[in-house]
Order: sequence, then structure tokens, then C-alpha cells
Amino acid sequence: MLFSQDRDQPFIQQQNFPTNTGNDDRPAMGDTNVNFEGEKPPISEYKIISHERDTTILDTTLTIFKDYKYNYLREDDYHLMPFANVGQTYNTLAYDFSELRLKPRMGARARHFNFMEIEDINYFHVPTPLTELYFKTTFEQGQQLDAFFTINTSEQFNFSIAYKGVRSLGNYQNTLASTGNFRFTTNYKTKNNRYNLRAHIVFQDLLNQENGGLKPDFIPFFINNTDDFKDRGRLEVNFEDAENILKGKRFHLEQEYALINYKDSLSYTSLKLGNIISFEDKFYRFEQENPFDEFGPSYAFQNLKDRVTLEEFYTQGYANFSNNLLGNLRVSIGYTDFNYGYNSVLILENERITNRLKGTVVDAGASYQKQYRGFELYGKAALNISGTYDGNYILGSASFELDDDNKAKATVHINSVAPDFHFQLYQSDYVNYNWQNSLKNIKTQHLQFEVFSKKFLDASVSFTGIQDYTYFSRTETDTTTTPFQYNETVNYLKLEAKRQFDYGNFSLNAQVTYQNILEGQDVFKAPELLGRASLYYSNSFFRNALYLQTGITGKYFTSYEMNGYDPVLAEFYVQNNQEFGDFPMLDLFVNAKISQTRIYIKWEHFNSLFGSQNNYFSAPGHPFRDAKVRFGLVWNFFM
Repeated sequence: MLFSQDRDQPFIQQQNFPTNTGNDDRPAMGDTNVNFEGEKPPISEYKIISHERDTTILDTTLTIFKDYKYNYLREDDYHLMPFANVGQTYNTLAYDFSELRLKPRMGARARHFNFMEIEDINYFHVPTPLTELYFKTTFEQGQQLDAFFTINTSEQFNFSIAYKGVRSLGNYQNTLASTGNFRFTTNYKTKNNRYNLRAHIVFQDLLNQENGGLKPDFIPFFINNTDDFKDRGRLEVNFEDAENILKGKRFHLEQEYALINYKDSLSYTSLKLGNIISFEDKFYRFEQENPFDEFGPSYAFQNLKDRVTLEEFYTQGYANFSNNLLGNLRVSIGYTDFNYGYNSVLILENERITNRLKGTVVDAGASYQKQYRGFELYGKAALNISGTYDGNYILGSASFELDDDNKAKATVHINSVAPDFHFQLYQSDYVNYNWQNSLKNIKTQHLQFEVFSKKFLDASVSFTGIQDYTYFSRTETDTTTTPFQYNETVNYLKLEAKRQFDYGNFSLNAQVTYQNILEGQDVFKAPELLGRASLYYSNSFFRNALYLQTGITGKYFTSYEMNGYDPVLAEFYVQNNQEFGDFPMLDLFVNAKISQTRIYIKWEHFNSLFGSQNNYFSAPGHPFRDAKVRFGLVWNFFM
């Protein structure tokens, strides 16, 4: 009789891991075969895929750039001027004309800073479940939270679910902000990679109470820092009974099938057919209990309500051919059906204002990309071949890598597109806020040259010419906002440079922007100089268990005729009467990283405590934030 037994051996997986160079508290791994017992996958396996299918890796490091993005938008707001409360709108300090469009947008653009478009949605591929929690304090009775979770149920299938919610009462009367952004994404691929699918669902509601700014008689109390009004809730505002809301939902699907999918160690060829289907339904609404005299006469004496909706369906079919010698060529044809407007027709004595702008658009486009020995060429073009609106664009760019540290890029594009729907048609209970306009297309020519250098600086220069520019403004005799189209040309020059300087544990990150409105100064406004600099100290403590950054950030822009804000339209308008700016905004910060948690503490705009006068405004009649200590965290954890 024989008997034998053997102890169970632990599971050991042999893989070829890439080198981990990030400060992510995971052990560095070489590119040779190494046995790991119970090790988690490297951070490089946690992938984020953009709308344009560019892939980045999850970054859990703590840098000054993470501090710049630690805000309501979760993007660097260098070019923006926030309003006093979290969740309110932003004034624009510097402009970017890189967006290319074929069709008009809804309008109410002041409500769209936190409205997530198709291009803002990312997809994911993760070896283990990943969670990220974002939290930050607000202004009086509220908080910000952005909770995100994603998992791959298999190598082929991923889904994610996230919700960003903000509620903040604010320091001024009737400035409550309550917003929510829910998004769900999924992506799937077959084992042979021939078929790929990705989709997302987004529900968004962005609500803001509106007060029309401070009453003119109370603005001097704010500017002179009067003791009785340091409690900002005691400053009287123009009205306390209005709110506007932007609400929408979107269902988006993309799928692709590879008819040819050949690849070996030296060459590849692929031919893919794809389809995009997207449906979006959203509305903008302004409500006010009692009419405000400055907006002009009204049809209703109580419970004013303006509501406009937009339903848009879009589908596209495309073919994508890729070859290692010939490059990447894509051709497409798309169809749009839109329905924008109101529930009733407005009949006036000498005018009839319709209730709907409905129509269809058929577009066709192509793009080409090729890389060769450090050169990268890219171009795309599209036009509306039939339908309600004319529109077209053409873009070309060329970049060249001089070496690993230096790169140059040149871009030129031309775009013709119809103005936003708010310029074409608007109905309101306020008499003067009713119009129907037949407007020309906005024609934009944009030229940009960029240099990226790790040893010197990153710099860009751009020139933009705009014909038939549309804008909102108020005339000298009328205090209501009205759409206009500029018959001459707007010429806009922008130069920008940024650089990081390091000396030991000390760093200086600086960025400066110069802007010049060469033509069209009466209708297009921007500060001549805009700058930001951060001086900070970084080091590790407690045997590298704590990584700390602390320092000061300053932001400044020169005085200019800052755009005003209209709460009825949720649009900014051009004004030529008052200048604002020429004040510093200084923040003291202490940021720390412990394991996968990044902690942020900031004393915002602390220099406002030391001035004899308060000259800081976000828009005419709307003061900027006072000094405030705020804190929060971003926590990534893995299973």
C-alpha cells in the first residue's frame, strides 16, 4: 500500500510587464520576464480612451498641473474667470478657435461650460475594478462630488458609471447652484478584434438661481469694503426670484467592423467600416416670478417662463483604410435631423415670429493622416452637401519632431457655419427678447504655429480672422440684450508661452498670454495680457510615505471692457462702458499624496483681505470671490 500527498502551490503568473515610470506607489517593473506572486497589474494597464481613440494611462501622480485641474470643471481654467459661486458660469479671458463645426448649436452658451459633449466622454480598459472619488468644499451649505467606477468583466467588455454633483448656496443672495452630470459608458471588442463597439448615455441638469448682479447703489459698498457689508448676503441684488436651467440627455453608439485586418512584424493593412448613431434631447428654461424693469416691458405680470428645446438625431457611415506605407484615410457621410424651438407662434402687429426651426442636413467628409521619419501630416475636410444649412471646413496640420526634446507644429483651418440658434430665433415673456433673424454664415480663418521644447519652453502664436461675426450687445438707449452681426472683419492675434523651472526641491511654473484685437475692437473683447505663475516646494517625507507640495499661485489680467452677463439668455454680451481687471488673485496651497490619495488645501484669493478697495469683478455687477479656505481630495483605489 502506498500513500502520497503534495502541498498546493500558489498561483504564479508569468508576464512581460512594461516599465513603470510614474510616481504611483507601485514597484518599478523591468521589461524582462519576472515572476510576481500576488502582484497587482502595473498602472500602465489602466487605459483611458478618448473620443478620438487616443489612449492615455491613468495618472495617480501629484503635480502642479493636477492642482490646476482641481476645480468644478476638472479642467485647467487658466483662460476663464469664475463667478463668485461654484457651479455658476465663467467669463472668457482668452479665446480658442480650434473647434470645427458644420451645424449651429443651441445657444445659452454660458450654461454649457459644464455640459459634457460627445468629445468630453472617455472610455476605459482596466485589468481590475477602478474607482475614483473627487470631493471639494464649496461656498456655504454644499459640496462637490464626482464618483466614478469602471470594470472589465472580461478582456473584451468594459463599462463605467459616474456621477458629478454640485450644490452650493453661495455668499450672495439668490446664487444657489445645483448641477448633476450622470454618465454611463461601455465598450466591447471581439477576441479577434474585428468588431468594436462603444456607447455612452449621459443625463445632465444644470440649475442656477439668478440675481442680475448687485444693485448699482450697493456696488460702492462692495468696492469700498464697508464694514456693514462684509457679510455679502447683506448686499442687495437686482432681483431674487429668477433661475435658469439647462437639462439634457444623450444616447450615443459607435460600431466598427474590420473587413481586412492584416498585420505582421513589418507591415499592416486594414479596412474598417463603421457607423455612428447619436440622439440628443435638451432644453433651456428661464423663470422669474416678477418682471425686472431693466429687461423692458413684459407680456406677463407674474410667473414669466421662457422654454426652448432642441432635439437632434445624427447618424454617420464611414470607411477607414490604414496602411503602413500609404497612411490612414477615412471617408464618411452623415445625416442630421434637428428640431429647435417653442410651443407657439408669436404674432405681432408688423411681424410674425415662428415657433420652430426644423430641418435636415447631409454632410460628407474625409481625413488623412501619415507619419514618416519624424513628420506627421494630418488633414480633414467636410461640407454640407444638402439640407437646411450650408457649412464647410478644411483643416491641415504638419508637425515635425526635431529630436526627443523638441517638436514643432503648424495648423491652418477655414470654417463656415451658421450662427447658434439663439441668434436666429428666440421667444420670451419679455417683449424685447423676441426675434427671428436671417443671418449669414460665420466665416473663420485660423492659422497657428506651436513649438514644444522640454529644455526651453512651449510657445504658440495664432492669428484668427472672422467675417460676419455674431455677438450679443446692448445699445446706449436700450438695456435689453440684442443679437447683432458684424459687417466687417474681426482680426485676433494671440501669443502664448509657458515654462517650468526646477531648482532642487523648488519649482516655478509660469504661463503668459498676449492678445491683440487688430480689427473689430468694438465687438470683440479680451485683455491684452493674461498670466499665471506658481512658486512651490516639493519633497517626500516619512520614508516616502508622504509626498508634499506647497506654495503660492498668482493670476492676473490687464483691465479691459469685460463682457456682461445676461441671465435671461444665459449669454454674455459686449459692453463698452466699464473696464474691469488689473487685480491679482493669489492662492496659498498645500497638496499632499498618501498612497493613491491626493489631498488639496487652498486659501483662495487671500490677498483680498489686505486691500483697501475691492476692485475684483467677474462681470459688470458680479463680484469675484472673497478669501476662502477650501479643501478636498481625489482618491483612486483598485481591487
